[in-house]
Parts: sequence; C-alpha cells; structure tokens
Amino acid sequence: MLFTVLVFSAVAFSGCTTVSKQKDLDLQGLKNQVSLLESQLQDKDQEISSLKEELAKVGEREGNAGIVTRGQANAKKIQTALKNAGFDPGKIDGQMGKRTRDAIKSFQAANNLKVNGKVNKSTWAALSKYLEEKSK
Repeated sequence: MLFTVLVFSAVAFSGCTTVSKQKDLDLQGLKNQVSLLESQLQDKDQEISSLKEELAKVGEREGNAGIVTRGQANAKKIQTALKNAGFDPGKIDGQMGKRTRDAIKSFQAANNLKVNGKVNKSTWAALSKYLEEKSK
C-alpha cells in the first residue's frame, strides 16, 4: 500500500514538473515572438522616417506644387484656397475637420474631380489657383 502511494505521488509530481516545463517553453516562445515583432516595428519606424525625409526633399525640390502633405501649414493653405474659391471650410486653423472636408468635396464636385474629400494632385492643381486670388 505504501508503495502504491509513493508511485502515485511520484507520477503526480512528475506531471506537474512536465506542465511547468511546457509553460516555461511556451512563455519563452512568446517572448521570442514579441522580440521579433518589436524589431520589425523598429525597422518599419525607421522606414517611415526615411520616407518622410524623402517626401520633404521632393517637396522642397518641386516647391510643394504637386505634393500636399497633411501638415498644419498645408491645411491652412487648403482652407485659404477653399475660402477664396467660395467654399466655406470654417475657421482657418490648419485642422482638416469635417467642414474643411465637406468644402473639399463641394469644390471637387463643382470642378468635375473625383469626390472623396482628399486633396490629391489633381484637386490641388485646381485648388491652388485660389491661394492668392479672392473670389468675387
């Protein structure tokens, strides 16, 4: 009887050890995956920074004529041009809010452009004419 209890106890404890080792292996595997993902994220962040720098250089070379970024200065230019063209973007604050997007859509529709509320190259080509001139 004592032998049976000792065998049963030994089997039970060895099972706990096996489960514990498996948990440790699973945890280490997850830690390795997290490290890999963090490394990939860091690479993507560097790639994004590089692309932003390249975009800024291209914008400087072209005088920002064909490239509109989402920066506050460009948002103010868009809002100013919309207002001058007779489309109310709301307050000229450099924020691309709902009223500004609605004004962009109205401008696009009035100028036979793709209506999507985004200032792409063709929309900017039509809109930039109104940066300096005021509508009547």
